[in-house]
Amino acid sequence: MHPLAGIYANQGEVAKAIAFYEQSLELQEKIGNVQGKAATLHQLAGIYADLGEVAKAIALYEQSLELKEKIGDVRGKAATFAMLGQLLAHKKGDFDKALNYLQQSLDILQHLRSPEAETVRRIIAEVQRMADG
Repeated sequence: MHPLAGIYANQGEVAKAIAFYEQSLELQEKIGNVQGKAATLHQLAGIYADLGEVAKAIALYEQSLELKEKIGDVRGKAATFAMLGQLLAHKKGDFDKALNYLQQSLDILQHLRSPEAETVRRIIAEVQRMADG
């Protein structure tokens, strides 16, 4: 279900994508696949963010983050922190909270020696410029 949802999302068929992601969530729950559920919540949050449903996107990202914490998915946490930070900065103007999430993402990525740390550094600089007005 999850791969099909991604295909529909990429083709702009958002309603179908959401339906498949929701079916995927139900299946992940039934079989106890916490990692799959966390990934699906993350993808679904991105769709709602694109639709402008910011509160719903934030709630889904936070659920995904909670599950990633539970299973020790450190790289996944970094990705979700980064997405939350960008969403809060660009859609809500909550720069303090956004920078907090982005810094947590950067800390994880630096610890992992990930090349993605540089991308997050650039995003932090952008958000700081936005905050300074």
